[in-house]
Amino acid sequence: MLDQLRQRMAAYPYNDLPVKLPEAAVLMPFVDQPEPELILTVRAQGLSTHAGQVAFPGGKRDPEDPDLKATALRESHEEVGLPHHLVEVVGQLSPIPSRFGIKVTPFVGLVRPGVSLVPEPGEIETIFHVPLNFFLDQPPELSAPVEYYGRRLRMPSYQFEGKRIWGLTAFMILDLLNHVYDADVRFDLTGEE
Repeated sequence: MLDQLRQRMAAYPYNDLPVKLPEAAVLMPFVDQPEPELILTVRAQGLSTHAGQVAFPGGKRDPEDPDLKATALRESHEEVGLPHHLVEVVGQLSPIPSRFGIKVTPFVGLVRPGVSLVPEPGEIETIFHVPLNFFLDQPPELSAPVEYYGRRLRMPSYQFEGKRIWGLTAFMILDLLNHVYDADVRFDLTGEE
């Protein structure tokens, strides 16, 4: 499964956003094992935005970050204690604008099994793993169409062990599943009548 991920990410059709927005980056870390798992977090309740929501480790680009990949790796180390040298970045997905006006770029990475992760209490409530097969076997719930940055989209969401995975996190997962694993879940209805 991860060999396919490596191969398909090399040919990912990257599309930049035609808008100028502040930038952020997240890491979509997969545990490199025969039954791969995606590492996700639940954000701390006291945060001013996205409190209690499921998210990938990541955050806003700092002026010192040489590029967005460095942002994703730095933030992953700060939020969950993942050392950057233990991450094999295999590619990046197209950026997505958040409802807060931030351009978020996801980077797909592989980490060794058994890497010790520790949540930063001021930012992360908990860290959990979801088997990749869950996303491949369980199609997301899709909302009624909504307008979002000039596009017509159906908002995806998943329910996993009492946690709701939705918003940008679910969009990123679906983008990866559609490209790498031919999931063919249509959530972008832009241009359709």
